[in-house]
Amino acid sequence: MSHIYSQDSHRHKPTHLNYLLNATAQTKCLRHATQIHSQIITNSFISLPFLFNNLLTLYSKCGRPSLSLLLFSTAHQLTRTVVSWTSLISLLSHLPAPFQALSCFNQMRTAGVYPNHFTFSAVLPACASTSILVHGQQMHCLISKHGYEGYVFVGSALVDMYAKCHDMGLAEKVFVALPERNIVSWNSMIVGCLLNSFHVKALFLFREVRREDLFSPNQVSFSTVLSASANIGALEFGKQVHGVFVKQGLLTLSYVKNSLMDMYFKCGLFDEGALLFNSLGIENRDVIAWNVMSMGCVYNENFEEACNYLWVMKRAGISPDEASYSTALHASAHLTALDQGTLIHNQTIKSGFSTNTCIASSLITMYAKCGSLDDACRVFEEIDNPNVVCWTALIAACQQHGNGNDVIKLFEKMLADGLKPHYITFVCVISACSHTGRVEEGHAYFNSMEKVHGIIPGHEHYACMVDLLGRSGQLDEARKFIAQTPIKPKASVWGALLGACAKYGNLEMGSEVAGRLFELEPDNPGNYILLANMYAHKGKLREVDHVRRLMGINRVRKRTRM
Repeated sequence: MSHIYSQDSHRHKPTHLNYLLNATAQTKCLRHATQIHSQIITNSFISLPFLFNNLLTLYSKCGRPSLSLLLFSTAHQLTRTVVSWTSLISLLSHLPAPFQALSCFNQMRTAGVYPNHFTFSAVLPACASTSILVHGQQMHCLISKHGYEGYVFVGSALVDMYAKCHDMGLAEKVFVALPERNIVSWNSMIVGCLLNSFHVKALFLFREVRREDLFSPNQVSFSTVLSASANIGALEFGKQVHGVFVKQGLLTLSYVKNSLMDMYFKCGLFDEGALLFNSLGIENRDVIAWNVMSMGCVYNENFEEACNYLWVMKRAGISPDEASYSTALHASAHLTALDQGTLIHNQTIKSGFSTNTCIASSLITMYAKCGSLDDACRVFEEIDNPNVVCWTALIAACQQHGNGNDVIKLFEKMLADGLKPHYITFVCVISACSHTGRVEEGHAYFNSMEKVHGIIPGHEHYACMVDLLGRSGQLDEARKFIAQTPIKPKASVWGALLGACAKYGNLEMGSEVAGRLFELEPDNPGNYILLANMYAHKGKLREVDHVRRLMGINRVRKRTRM
Protein backbone atom coordinates (compact mmCIF):
# COMPACT_ATOMS: atom_id res chain seq x y z
CA MET A 1 0.00 0.00 0.00
CA SER A 2 3.02 2.29 0.09
CA HIS A 3 2.16 3.43 -3.43
CA ILE A 4 -0.70 5.53 -2.11
CA TYR A 5 1.90 8.02 -0.93
CA SER A 6 3.22 8.53 -4.46
CA GLN A 7 3.53 12.15 -5.56
CA ASP A 8 1.85 11.43 -8.91
CA SER A 9 -1.32 13.49 -9.09
CA HIS A 10 -3.46 10.61 -10.32
CA ARG A 11 -2.63 8.70 -7.13
CA HIS A 12 -4.62 11.26 -5.14
CA LYS A 13 -7.70 11.28 -7.32
CA PRO A 14 -10.94 10.24 -5.59
CA THR A 15 -11.45 7.41 -8.08
CA HIS A 16 -8.05 5.91 -7.28
CA LEU A 17 -8.61 6.19 -3.52
CA ASN A 18 -11.97 4.52 -4.01
CA TYR A 19 -10.22 1.71 -5.91
CA LEU A 20 -7.84 1.27 -2.95
CA LEU A 21 -10.77 1.16 -0.53
CA ASN A 22 -12.37 -1.63 -2.56
CA ALA A 23 -9.08 -3.54 -2.74
CA THR A 24 -8.57 -3.26 1.03
CA ALA A 25 -12.10 -4.52 1.60
CA GLN A 26 -10.88 -7.82 0.14
CA THR A 27 -7.75 -8.04 2.35
CA LYS A 28 -9.45 -6.56 5.46
CA CYS A 29 -6.18 -4.93 6.53
CA LEU A 30 -6.85 -2.27 9.16
CA ARG A 31 -3.44 -0.60 8.71
CA HIS A 32 -4.11 -0.06 5.00
CA ALA A 33 -7.57 1.29 5.78
CA THR A 34 -6.19 3.92 8.16
CA GLN A 35 -3.53 4.92 5.60
CA ILE A 36 -6.17 5.48 2.94
CA HIS A 37 -8.31 7.36 5.48
CA SER A 38 -5.35 9.70 6.12
CA GLN A 39 -4.98 10.39 2.39
CA ILE A 40 -8.70 11.11 2.04
CA ILE A 41 -8.50 13.66 4.87
CA THR A 42 -5.24 15.18 3.58
CA ASN A 43 -6.80 15.75 0.16
CA SER A 44 -10.09 17.07 1.63
CA PHE A 45 -12.12 14.27 0.03
CA ILE A 46 -13.94 13.16 3.21
CA SER A 47 -17.05 15.08 2.18
CA LEU A 48 -17.39 13.02 -0.99
CA PRO A 49 -20.29 10.64 -0.25
CA PHE A 50 -18.96 7.62 -2.17
CA LEU A 51 -15.58 7.73 -0.39
CA PHE A 52 -17.17 8.37 3.00
CA ASN A 53 -19.64 5.49 2.62
CA ASN A 54 -16.97 3.06 1.41
CA LEU A 55 -14.68 4.00 4.30
CA LEU A 56 -17.56 3.53 6.74
CA THR A 57 -18.17 0.03 5.44
CA LEU A 58 -14.44 -0.79 5.24
CA TYR A 59 -13.80 -0.29 8.97
CA SER A 60 -16.62 -2.69 9.74
CA LYS A 61 -15.21 -5.28 7.33
CA CYS A 62 -11.83 -4.92 9.06
CA GLY A 63 -13.49 -5.95 12.31
CA ARG A 64 -13.52 -2.46 13.83
CA PRO A 65 -17.16 -1.29 13.84
CA SER A 66 -16.27 1.15 16.63
CA LEU A 67 -14.18 3.11 14.08
CA SER A 68 -17.15 3.17 11.70
CA LEU A 69 -19.32 4.61 14.47
CA LEU A 70 -16.63 7.17 15.34
CA LEU A 71 -16.26 8.20 11.70
CA PHE A 72 -20.00 8.64 11.31
CA SER A 73 -20.41 10.59 14.57
CA THR A 74 -17.69 13.10 13.57
CA ALA A 75 -18.89 13.55 9.98
CA HIS A 76 -20.52 16.75 8.72
CA GLN A 77 -24.31 16.66 8.51
CA LEU A 78 -24.22 17.02 4.70
CA THR A 79 -22.04 13.90 4.40
CA ARG A 80 -24.68 11.82 6.13
CA THR A 81 -26.77 10.80 3.14
CA VAL A 82 -29.38 8.06 3.08
CA VAL A 83 -26.66 5.71 1.81
CA SER A 84 -24.35 6.38 4.77
CA TRP A 85 -27.24 6.09 7.26
CA THR A 86 -28.25 2.80 5.62
CA SER A 87 -24.65 1.53 5.78
CA LEU A 88 -24.50 2.32 9.50
CA ILE A 89 -27.88 0.70 10.20
CA SER A 90 -26.82 -2.42 8.28
CA LEU A 91 -23.56 -2.53 10.23
CA LEU A 92 -25.38 -2.32 13.57
CA SER A 93 -27.97 -4.91 12.52
CA HIS A 94 -25.28 -7.46 11.77
CA LEU A 95 -23.07 -6.83 14.83
CA PRO A 96 -25.70 -7.56 16.19
CA ALA A 97 -26.72 -4.37 18.00
CA PRO A 98 -30.43 -4.32 17.10
CA PHE A 99 -31.60 -1.64 19.54
CA GLN A 100 -28.75 0.64 18.47
CA ALA A 101 -29.72 0.04 14.82
CA LEU A 102 -33.35 1.01 15.57
CA SER A 103 -32.16 4.09 17.45
CA CYS A 104 -30.00 5.04 14.46
CA PHE A 105 -33.00 4.62 12.16
CA ASN A 106 -35.04 7.03 14.32
CA GLN A 107 -32.15 9.55 14.37
CA MET A 108 -32.03 9.43 10.58
CA ARG A 109 -35.72 10.26 10.31
CA THR A 110 -35.35 13.03 12.91
CA ALA A 111 -32.51 14.50 10.81
CA GLY A 112 -34.92 14.78 7.87
CA VAL A 113 -33.40 11.96 5.81
CA TYR A 114 -36.03 9.72 4.24
CA PRO A 115 -35.39 5.95 4.27
CA ASN A 116 -35.40 4.08 0.97
CA HIS A 117 -36.05 0.41 0.23
CA PHE A 118 -32.40 -0.45 1.03
CA THR A 119 -32.75 1.22 4.44
CA PHE A 120 -35.81 -0.84 5.28
CA SER A 121 -34.06 -4.03 4.12
CA ALA A 122 -31.20 -3.11 6.49
CA VAL A 123 -33.32 -2.27 9.55
CA LEU A 124 -35.77 -5.21 9.40
CA PRO A 125 -33.10 -7.74 10.56
CA ALA A 126 -32.67 -5.55 13.65
CA CYS A 127 -36.42 -5.83 14.33
CA ALA A 128 -36.09 -9.60 13.92
CA SER A 129 -33.14 -9.75 16.35
CA THR A 130 -35.15 -8.04 19.10
CA SER A 131 -37.89 -10.72 18.75
CA ILE A 132 -40.34 -7.95 19.75
CA LEU A 133 -43.20 -8.18 17.29
CA VAL A 134 -44.44 -4.61 17.78
CA HIS A 135 -41.11 -3.20 16.49
CA GLY A 136 -41.55 -5.12 13.25
CA GLN A 137 -45.21 -4.17 12.91
CA GLN A 138 -44.39 -0.47 13.31
CA MET A 139 -41.68 -0.79 10.66
CA HIS A 140 -44.15 -2.59 8.39
CA CYS A 141 -46.55 0.36 8.69
CA LEU A 142 -43.76 2.76 7.69
CA ILE A 143 -42.84 0.56 4.71
CA SER A 144 -46.46 0.62 3.53
CA LYS A 145 -46.59 4.40 4.03
CA HIS A 146 -43.49 4.90 1.88
CA GLY A 147 -44.78 2.48 -0.77
CA TYR A 148 -41.99 -0.11 -0.57
CA GLU A 149 -44.12 -3.13 0.42
CA GLY A 150 -44.07 -4.53 -3.12
CA TYR A 151 -40.25 -4.52 -3.39
CA VAL A 152 -39.13 -8.13 -3.41
CA PHE A 153 -36.16 -7.69 -1.04
CA VAL A 154 -38.18 -5.62 1.40
CA GLY A 155 -40.98 -8.19 1.28
CA SER A 156 -38.51 -11.04 1.84
CA ALA A 157 -37.03 -9.19 4.83
CA LEU A 158 -40.55 -8.70 6.23
CA VAL A 159 -41.26 -12.43 5.92
CA ASP A 160 -37.97 -13.21 7.67
CA MET A 161 -38.70 -10.68 10.44
CA TYR A 162 -42.19 -12.04 11.19
CA ALA A 163 -40.87 -15.61 11.16
CA LYS A 164 -38.11 -14.74 13.66
CA CYS A 165 -40.70 -12.97 15.82
CA HIS A 166 -42.64 -16.29 15.76
CA ASP A 167 -45.70 -15.05 13.88
CA MET A 168 -45.87 -17.31 10.84
CA GLY A 169 -49.42 -16.16 10.15
CA LEU A 170 -48.23 -12.62 9.34
CA ALA A 171 -45.16 -14.00 7.55
CA GLU A 172 -47.35 -16.04 5.22
CA LYS A 173 -49.72 -13.11 4.69
CA VAL A 174 -46.82 -10.93 3.47
CA PHE A 175 -45.42 -13.79 1.35
CA VAL A 176 -48.73 -14.46 -0.39
CA ALA A 177 -49.23 -10.73 -1.11
CA LEU A 178 -45.81 -10.31 -2.77
CA PRO A 179 -46.31 -9.32 -6.44
CA GLU A 180 -42.96 -10.89 -7.28
CA ARG A 181 -40.99 -13.63 -5.51
CA ASN A 182 -37.42 -14.76 -5.81
CA ILE A 183 -35.46 -17.57 -4.19
CA VAL A 184 -34.74 -15.30 -1.18
CA SER A 185 -38.50 -14.90 -0.59
CA TRP A 186 -39.09 -18.65 -0.77
CA ASN A 187 -36.11 -19.35 1.50
CA SER A 188 -37.39 -16.82 4.05
CA MET A 189 -40.62 -18.81 4.29
CA ILE A 190 -38.93 -22.22 4.33
CA VAL A 191 -36.39 -21.15 6.99
CA GLY A 192 -39.21 -19.51 8.97
CA CYS A 193 -41.18 -22.75 8.99
CA LEU A 194 -38.10 -24.59 10.27
CA LEU A 195 -37.53 -22.01 13.03
CA ASN A 196 -41.13 -22.30 14.17
CA SER A 197 -41.28 -26.12 13.91
CA PHE A 198 -43.69 -26.16 10.94
CA HIS A 199 -41.59 -28.90 9.40
CA VAL A 200 -44.28 -30.42 7.16
CA LYS A 201 -45.06 -26.94 5.80
CA ALA A 202 -41.34 -26.46 5.02
CA LEU A 203 -41.38 -29.67 2.96
CA PHE A 204 -44.52 -28.51 1.12
CA LEU A 205 -42.94 -25.13 0.27
CA PHE A 206 -39.81 -26.85 -1.00
CA ARG A 207 -41.96 -28.88 -3.39
CA GLU A 208 -43.66 -25.67 -4.52
CA VAL A 209 -40.40 -23.82 -5.18
CA ARG A 210 -39.22 -26.73 -7.33
CA ARG A 211 -42.30 -26.23 -9.50
CA GLU A 212 -41.29 -22.62 -10.20
CA ASP A 213 -39.77 -22.22 -13.66
CA LEU A 214 -37.86 -18.97 -13.02
CA PHE A 215 -35.41 -20.24 -10.40
CA SER A 216 -34.21 -23.39 -8.66
CA PRO A 217 -33.64 -24.14 -4.95
CA ASN A 218 -30.18 -23.14 -3.74
CA GLN A 219 -27.99 -24.50 -0.95
CA VAL A 220 -30.03 -22.63 1.70
CA SER A 221 -33.23 -24.28 0.41
CA PHE A 222 -31.67 -27.74 0.40
CA SER A 223 -29.98 -27.38 3.79
CA THR A 224 -33.16 -26.08 5.45
CA VAL A 225 -35.46 -28.73 4.04
CA LEU A 226 -33.00 -31.46 5.06
CA SER A 227 -33.10 -30.12 8.63
CA ALA A 228 -36.91 -30.13 8.52
CA SER A 229 -36.89 -33.71 7.21
CA ALA A 230 -34.51 -34.73 10.01
CA ASN A 231 -36.69 -33.16 12.72
CA ILE A 232 -39.77 -35.16 11.74
CA GLY A 233 -37.95 -38.33 10.68
CA ALA A 234 -38.99 -37.93 7.03
CA LEU A 235 -36.20 -40.20 5.81
CA GLU A 236 -37.69 -41.01 2.40
CA PHE A 237 -38.22 -37.34 1.60
CA GLY A 238 -34.66 -36.61 2.75
CA LYS A 239 -33.35 -39.31 0.42
CA GLN A 240 -35.30 -37.76 -2.47
CA VAL A 241 -33.75 -34.37 -1.70
CA HIS A 242 -30.34 -36.08 -1.62
CA GLY A 243 -30.98 -37.38 -5.12
CA VAL A 244 -32.05 -33.95 -6.40
CA PHE A 245 -28.96 -32.08 -5.31
CA VAL A 246 -26.68 -34.86 -6.55
CA LYS A 247 -28.25 -34.25 -9.99
CA GLN A 248 -27.69 -30.51 -9.59
CA GLY A 249 -24.04 -31.00 -8.59
CA LEU A 250 -24.44 -29.48 -5.13
CA LEU A 251 -22.98 -32.41 -3.18
CA THR A 252 -19.56 -30.75 -3.25
CA LEU A 253 -20.88 -27.85 -1.12
CA SER A 254 -19.91 -28.48 2.50
CA TYR A 255 -22.97 -26.54 3.73
CA VAL A 256 -25.32 -28.98 2.00
CA LYS A 257 -23.24 -32.06 2.80
CA ASN A 258 -23.23 -31.22 6.52
CA SER A 259 -27.05 -30.89 6.49
CA LEU A 260 -27.32 -34.23 4.71
CA MET A 261 -25.11 -35.90 7.34
CA ASP A 262 -27.24 -34.37 10.08
CA MET A 263 -30.43 -35.67 8.43
CA TYR A 264 -29.12 -39.24 8.25
CA PHE A 265 -27.90 -39.13 11.86
CA LYS A 266 -31.21 -37.80 13.20
CA CYS A 267 -33.13 -40.44 11.22
CA GLY A 268 -31.02 -43.19 12.82
CA LEU A 269 -28.89 -44.07 9.79
CA PHE A 270 -25.55 -43.57 11.52
CA ASP A 271 -23.50 -45.56 8.99
CA GLU A 272 -24.77 -43.45 6.04
CA GLY A 273 -23.92 -40.22 7.86
CA ALA A 274 -20.47 -41.50 8.90
CA LEU A 275 -19.82 -42.58 5.30
CA LEU A 276 -20.49 -39.02 4.10
CA PHE A 277 -18.18 -37.64 6.80
CA ASN A 278 -15.36 -40.01 5.83
CA SER A 279 -15.83 -39.14 2.14
CA LEU A 280 -14.99 -35.50 2.89
CA GLY A 281 -11.32 -36.24 3.52
CA ILE A 282 -9.42 -34.70 6.45
CA GLU A 283 -8.45 -31.56 4.50
CA ASN A 284 -12.10 -30.76 3.65
CA ARG A 285 -13.55 -31.21 7.14
CA ASP A 286 -14.32 -27.85 8.71
CA VAL A 287 -15.38 -27.40 12.33
CA ILE A 288 -19.07 -27.69 11.37
CA ALA A 289 -18.53 -31.10 9.76
CA TRP A 290 -16.74 -32.32 12.91
CA ASN A 291 -19.57 -30.95 15.08
CA VAL A 292 -22.23 -32.69 12.97
CA MET A 293 -20.31 -35.95 13.26
CA SER A 294 -20.00 -35.57 17.05
CA MET A 295 -23.70 -34.78 17.39
CA GLY A 296 -24.48 -37.78 15.18
CA CYS A 297 -22.72 -39.96 17.77
CA VAL A 298 -24.84 -38.37 20.51
CA TYR A 299 -28.09 -38.92 18.58
CA ASN A 300 -27.19 -42.58 18.22
CA GLU A 301 -25.98 -42.89 21.83
CA ASN A 302 -22.32 -43.42 20.91
CA PHE A 303 -21.31 -41.08 23.73
CA GLU A 304 -17.72 -42.27 24.14
CA GLU A 305 -17.11 -41.76 20.44
CA ALA A 306 -18.64 -38.28 20.63
CA CYS A 307 -16.14 -37.32 23.34
CA ASN A 308 -13.30 -38.85 21.37
CA TYR A 309 -14.08 -36.76 18.27
CA LEU A 310 -13.24 -33.59 20.21
CA TRP A 311 -9.66 -34.77 20.72
CA VAL A 312 -9.37 -36.18 17.17
CA MET A 313 -10.55 -32.82 15.81
CA LYS A 314 -7.87 -30.98 17.79
CA ARG A 315 -5.18 -33.39 16.54
CA ALA A 316 -6.37 -32.69 12.98
CA GLY A 317 -5.58 -28.99 13.52
CA ILE A 318 -9.20 -27.83 13.81
CA SER A 319 -9.97 -25.42 16.67
CA PRO A 320 -13.18 -26.51 18.45
CA ASP A 321 -15.91 -23.89 18.81
CA GLU A 322 -18.67 -23.58 21.41
CA ALA A 323 -20.78 -26.25 19.68
CA SER A 324 -17.83 -28.69 19.77
CA TYR A 325 -17.31 -28.26 23.51
CA SER A 326 -21.04 -28.26 24.30
CA THR A 327 -21.52 -31.54 22.40
CA ALA A 328 -18.57 -33.21 24.16
CA LEU A 329 -19.87 -32.01 27.55
CA HIS A 330 -23.33 -33.33 26.66
CA ALA A 331 -21.81 -36.74 25.89
CA SER A 332 -19.80 -36.69 29.13
CA ALA A 333 -22.99 -35.95 31.05
CA HIS A 334 -24.68 -39.02 29.54
CA LEU A 335 -21.68 -41.15 30.48
CA THR A 336 -21.55 -39.52 33.96
CA ALA A 337 -17.83 -39.32 33.22
CA LEU A 338 -16.70 -36.61 35.64
CA ASP A 339 -12.99 -36.97 34.77
CA GLN A 340 -13.72 -36.58 31.06
CA GLY A 341 -15.97 -33.58 31.72
CA THR A 342 -13.32 -31.92 33.88
CA LEU A 343 -10.71 -32.36 31.12
CA ILE A 344 -13.06 -30.70 28.63
CA HIS A 345 -13.72 -27.91 31.15
CA ASN A 346 -9.96 -27.26 31.34
CA GLN A 347 -9.78 -27.11 27.54
CA THR A 348 -12.59 -24.53 27.37
CA ILE A 349 -10.64 -22.30 29.77
CA LYS A 350 -7.40 -22.67 27.77
CA SER A 351 -9.28 -21.93 24.53
CA GLY A 352 -10.79 -18.69 25.86
CA PHE A 353 -14.36 -19.93 26.26
CA SER A 354 -14.55 -19.42 30.02
CA THR A 355 -17.11 -16.60 29.64
CA ASN A 356 -19.23 -18.33 26.99
CA THR A 357 -22.78 -18.78 28.37
CA CYS A 358 -23.60 -21.68 26.02
CA ILE A 359 -20.63 -23.68 27.28
CA ALA A 360 -21.30 -22.58 30.87
CA SER A 361 -24.83 -24.01 30.73
CA SER A 362 -23.43 -27.28 29.32
CA LEU A 363 -20.88 -27.39 32.14
CA ILE A 364 -23.62 -26.89 34.76
CA THR A 365 -25.61 -29.78 33.27
CA MET A 366 -22.53 -32.01 33.01
CA TYR A 367 -21.45 -31.49 36.63
CA ALA A 368 -25.01 -31.99 37.88
CA LYS A 369 -25.48 -35.25 35.98
CA CYS A 370 -22.06 -36.44 37.18
CA GLY A 371 -23.25 -35.93 40.76
CA SER A 372 -21.30 -32.75 41.58
CA LEU A 373 -23.93 -30.10 42.29
CA ASP A 374 -21.33 -27.96 44.11
CA ASP A 375 -19.23 -27.69 40.92
CA ALA A 376 -22.36 -26.88 38.91
CA CYS A 377 -23.17 -24.02 41.33
CA ARG A 378 -19.56 -22.82 41.18
CA VAL A 379 -19.70 -22.59 37.36
CA PHE A 380 -22.93 -20.60 37.58
CA GLU A 381 -21.47 -18.18 40.14
CA GLU A 382 -18.54 -17.44 37.82
CA ILE A 383 -20.85 -16.28 34.98
CA ASP A 384 -20.97 -12.47 34.78
CA ASN A 385 -24.42 -12.12 33.22
CA PRO A 386 -26.17 -15.51 33.20
CA ASN A 387 -28.90 -15.78 30.58
CA VAL A 388 -32.12 -17.78 30.86
CA VAL A 389 -30.38 -20.93 29.53
CA CYS A 390 -27.80 -20.80 32.35
CA TRP A 391 -30.50 -20.16 34.96
CA THR A 392 -32.58 -23.04 33.60
CA ALA A 393 -29.53 -25.36 33.64
CA LEU A 394 -28.95 -24.61 37.34
CA ILE A 395 -32.68 -24.89 38.16
CA ALA A 396 -32.77 -28.27 36.38
CA ALA A 397 -29.62 -29.34 38.26
CA CYS A 398 -31.22 -28.56 41.63
CA GLN A 399 -34.44 -30.29 40.60
CA GLN A 400 -32.48 -33.37 39.49
CA HIS A 401 -30.76 -33.52 42.90
CA GLY A 402 -34.08 -33.26 44.74
CA ASN A 403 -33.53 -29.70 46.00
CA GLY A 404 -37.07 -28.53 45.25
CA ASN A 405 -36.96 -25.55 47.60
CA ASP A 406 -33.80 -24.26 45.90
CA VAL A 407 -35.53 -24.59 42.52
CA ILE A 408 -38.31 -22.24 43.65
CA LYS A 409 -35.84 -19.74 45.16
CA LEU A 410 -33.71 -19.69 42.00
CA PHE A 411 -36.77 -19.27 39.78
CA GLU A 412 -38.02 -16.31 41.80
CA LYS A 413 -34.52 -14.78 41.74
CA MET A 414 -34.39 -15.19 37.95
CA LEU A 415 -37.74 -13.42 37.59
CA ALA A 416 -36.55 -10.64 39.91
CA ASP A 417 -33.50 -10.15 37.65
CA GLY A 418 -35.88 -9.44 34.75
CA LEU A 419 -35.28 -12.63 32.77
CA LYS A 420 -38.14 -14.32 30.93
CA PRO A 421 -38.40 -18.07 31.66
CA HIS A 422 -38.84 -20.48 28.78
CA TYR A 423 -40.58 -23.80 28.19
CA ILE A 424 -38.11 -26.06 30.01
CA THR A 425 -37.82 -23.71 32.99
CA PHE A 426 -41.47 -24.26 33.83
CA VAL A 427 -41.15 -28.04 33.49
CA CYS A 428 -38.48 -27.97 36.21
CA VAL A 429 -40.40 -25.55 38.45
CA ILE A 430 -43.75 -27.36 38.33
CA SER A 431 -41.97 -30.69 38.85
CA ALA A 432 -40.22 -29.20 41.91
CA CYS A 433 -43.61 -28.06 43.26
CA SER A 434 -44.88 -31.61 42.73
CA HIS A 435 -42.03 -33.17 44.71
CA THR A 436 -42.28 -30.65 47.57
CA GLY A 437 -46.10 -30.73 47.91
CA ARG A 438 -46.58 -27.10 46.77
CA VAL A 439 -49.93 -27.67 45.08
CA GLU A 440 -51.19 -24.08 45.13
CA GLU A 441 -47.84 -22.67 43.97
CA GLY A 442 -47.68 -25.24 41.20
CA HIS A 443 -51.14 -24.17 40.00
CA ALA A 444 -50.09 -20.51 40.14
CA TYR A 445 -46.92 -21.12 38.10
CA PHE A 446 -48.83 -23.20 35.55
CA ASN A 447 -51.50 -20.51 35.13
CA SER A 448 -48.84 -17.79 34.75
CA MET A 449 -47.24 -19.54 31.78
CA GLU A 450 -49.69 -18.29 29.16
CA LYS A 451 -51.22 -15.34 31.02
CA VAL A 452 -47.98 -13.68 32.15
CA HIS A 453 -45.16 -15.12 30.03
CA GLY A 454 -46.95 -16.02 26.78
CA ILE A 455 -45.81 -19.66 26.85
CA ILE A 456 -48.35 -22.25 25.72
CA PRO A 457 -48.17 -25.31 28.03
CA GLY A 458 -47.08 -28.57 26.42
CA HIS A 459 -47.37 -32.25 27.27
CA GLU A 460 -44.54 -32.08 29.80
CA HIS A 461 -46.29 -29.34 31.77
CA TYR A 462 -49.59 -31.21 31.80
CA ALA A 463 -47.80 -34.37 32.97
CA CYS A 464 -46.15 -32.40 35.79
CA MET A 465 -49.51 -30.93 36.83
CA VAL A 466 -51.14 -34.38 36.90
CA ASP A 467 -48.19 -35.63 38.95
CA LEU A 468 -48.59 -32.61 41.28
CA LEU A 469 -52.27 -33.40 41.90
CA GLY A 470 -51.70 -37.16 42.01
CA ARG A 471 -48.89 -37.00 44.58
CA SER A 472 -51.12 -34.97 46.88
CA GLY A 473 -53.88 -37.59 46.61
CA GLN A 474 -56.23 -35.48 44.46
CA LEU A 475 -56.85 -38.23 41.91
CA ASP A 476 -60.31 -37.03 40.87
CA GLU A 477 -58.95 -33.51 40.35
CA ALA A 478 -56.10 -34.95 38.29
CA ARG A 479 -58.60 -36.90 36.14
CA LYS A 480 -60.70 -33.77 35.60
CA PHE A 481 -57.58 -31.80 34.74
CA ILE A 482 -56.72 -34.30 31.98
CA ALA A 483 -60.26 -34.11 30.62
CA GLN A 484 -59.95 -30.31 30.33
CA THR A 485 -56.57 -30.23 28.56
CA PRO A 486 -56.77 -28.54 25.12
CA ILE A 487 -54.34 -31.07 23.61
CA LYS A 488 -54.67 -34.84 23.36
CA PRO A 489 -52.86 -36.30 26.40
CA LYS A 490 -49.74 -38.31 25.68
CA ALA A 491 -48.53 -41.39 27.54
CA SER A 492 -46.50 -39.23 29.96
CA VAL A 493 -49.71 -37.58 31.23
CA TRP A 494 -51.57 -40.87 31.72
CA GLY A 495 -48.43 -42.44 33.18
CA ALA A 496 -48.30 -39.78 35.90
CA LEU A 497 -51.91 -40.57 36.82
CA LEU A 498 -51.29 -44.34 36.83
CA GLY A 499 -48.39 -43.84 39.23
CA ALA A 500 -50.67 -41.86 41.55
CA CYS A 501 -53.36 -44.54 41.34
CA ALA A 502 -50.79 -47.17 42.34
CA LYS A 503 -49.59 -45.03 45.25
CA TYR A 504 -53.09 -44.50 46.67
CA GLY A 505 -54.52 -47.90 45.68
CA ASN A 506 -57.27 -46.61 43.37
CA LEU A 507 -57.67 -49.80 41.37
CA GLU A 508 -60.80 -48.73 39.48
CA MET A 509 -59.22 -45.60 38.03
CA GLY A 510 -55.86 -47.37 37.67
CA SER A 511 -57.25 -50.14 35.47
CA GLU A 512 -58.98 -47.57 33.22
CA VAL A 513 -55.81 -45.47 32.91
CA ALA A 514 -53.66 -48.56 32.27
CA GLY A 515 -56.01 -49.54 29.43
CA ARG A 516 -55.33 -46.17 27.76
CA LEU A 517 -51.60 -46.62 28.22
CA PHE A 518 -51.69 -50.10 26.68
CA GLU A 519 -53.12 -48.46 23.53
CA LEU A 520 -50.62 -45.56 23.50
CA GLU A 521 -47.45 -47.52 24.30
CA PRO A 522 -48.16 -51.27 24.10
CA ASP A 523 -44.42 -52.07 24.33
CA ASN A 524 -43.80 -50.39 27.69
CA PRO A 525 -43.52 -53.15 30.34
CA GLY A 526 -43.68 -50.64 33.22
CA ASN A 527 -47.41 -50.02 32.74
CA TYR A 528 -48.24 -53.74 32.81
CA ILE A 529 -46.12 -54.34 35.89
CA LEU A 530 -47.65 -51.40 37.76
CA LEU A 531 -51.19 -52.62 37.07
CA ALA A 532 -50.28 -56.24 37.94
CA ASN A 533 -48.81 -55.07 41.26
CA MET A 534 -51.99 -53.12 42.01
CA TYR A 535 -54.08 -56.25 41.40
CA ALA A 536 -51.70 -58.37 43.47
CA HIS A 537 -51.91 -55.89 46.37
CA LYS A 538 -55.70 -56.32 46.36
CA GLY A 539 -55.40 -60.10 46.15
CA LYS A 540 -56.85 -60.31 42.63
CA LEU A 541 -54.55 -63.05 41.33
CA ARG A 542 -56.74 -63.92 38.35
CA GLU A 543 -56.42 -60.34 37.07
CA VAL A 544 -52.65 -60.52 37.64
CA ASP A 545 -52.49 -63.59 35.38
CA HIS A 546 -54.61 -61.75 32.79
CA VAL A 547 -52.14 -58.84 32.70
CA ARG A 548 -49.21 -61.27 32.34
CA ARG A 549 -50.96 -63.06 29.47
CA LEU A 550 -51.56 -59.69 27.83
CA MET A 551 -47.82 -59.01 28.07
CA GLY A 552 -47.20 -62.33 26.33
CA ILE A 553 -49.70 -61.57 23.56
CA ASN A 554 -48.08 -58.16 22.95
CA ARG A 555 -44.60 -59.74 23.24
CA VAL A 556 -43.61 -57.40 26.04
CA ARG A 557 -40.73 -58.51 28.23
CA LYS A 558 -39.85 -57.23 31.68
CA ARG A 559 -36.59 -55.33 31.41
CA THR A 560 -33.78 -56.69 33.53
CA ARG A 561 -31.16 -54.40 35.00
CA MET A 562 -27.60 -54.86 33.80
